[in-house]
Amino acid sequence: MTTNTALQKETVLIVDDTPENLAVLSDMLSEYGYRVLVATDGISALEQITHLQPDIILLDVIMPGIDGFETCQRLKGNNTTKDIPIIFMTGLSELDNLLKGFKQGAVDYIVKPIRPAEVLARIDAQLSQKQNAQRIEESLNHIGFAALAFNKSGMITWLSTAATQILYDCFSLQQNSSIQVKTGALLPKVVLKQIIPKIKTDQIIHTDIQIGDTYTGKIIPSSQTDEYMLLIQKSNQEWNLASLKASFGLTAREAEILMWVSRGKTNKEVGLILETSPRTVNKHLEHVFEKLGVPTRTAAVAKILKK
Repeated sequence: MTTNTALQKETVLIVDDTPENLAVLSDMLSEYGYRVLVATDGISALEQITHLQPDIILLDVIMPGIDGFETCQRLKGNNTTKDIPIIFMTGLSELDNLLKGFKQGAVDYIVKPIRPAEVLARIDAQLSQKQNAQRIEESLNHIGFAALAFNKSGMITWLSTAATQILYDCFSLQQNSSIQVKTGALLPKVVLKQIIPKIKTDQIIHTDIQIGDTYTGKIIPSSQTDEYMLLIQKSNQEWNLASLKASFGLTAREAEILMWVSRGKTNKEVGLILETSPRTVNKHLEHVFEKLGVPTRTAAVAKILKK
C-alpha cells in the first residue's frame, strides 16, 4: 500500500486489549501515513491522552477494567477531549449494545473482523467532518461571531469553543465549577430568563438578547426541528461605566441601567438582565433623570452620548 504523506500529522489512538488487533491496525494505519498510538485498556488510554491528544480514537467495546462505553463517556464529559471523534470496534454479538455507545457520543462503529479498506474509509470520513466543523468555527470567529444551538427547554445542544469561553467570561463561571457550559447543560440563568418567555409566546425567532456587559446575541432559526441558533457578538458600543458614574454622579446600578436603555432595552428586559424587577428599574431611572436634568429616557441617552 502506498503511504499517504498528506495524513502524516494526524494521530489515531487504538484502544484494544487484543494484541493481534493492535498489531494489524497499527501496521495498516502507519503504512497509510497516520501517526499511531496504542492502549490496551480504558484507563491507560485516558492517561495517554493527557500527554498527547489524538485526532480520532478507535475504541474496543469489551475490555478489562472500564469498558469502551465508560471510556467514551469520560472522554465526552471532558471539555478538552469531548470533540475527538470516537469509532467503536465491536463483534457482531455486541451490536445490540451500540445504541448505548451512540448515546455516549460515539460517531461510528466497525464490526470485527477488521476490514482494512472499511477502517480507512470510516476514519477518513470522520476526520473530514471534523476538519469541516473546525473550518466553520474558525470562520465564525474570524468574522467576530461565536455560535451555539439550544432547544425549547434552553438546553445547549451544540456550542463552539468561542461561545463556551464567552459564556464563562461573561458570567464569571469557573471551568471547574458545578455550573458547566457544555452540551446537555442549560444556558446560564440570565440568558434563560430572556429567551424562555419568548419561546412560550412563539416570539423567539430573530430575537436580540443581552449576554453580559459587552456581548449581544441574535436568535435565528435552525434547520433542526425544535432547535435554535444563538449568534454572539461583541456590542458595537463600548461604555466606560466608571467614567459615567464619575461624570454624572450616578451609582453603579444607575449607570448599568442607562447603558441597557441606550441599547433599546425595555424596563422588563433590563430587569431580566440585572435580575431585578421592572419597578426597581423604573425607580432607578427616575433618579437618573433627576441627576441628568432630563425628562425622558431618550433625552437621558442623548445627553450621555453627546458627552
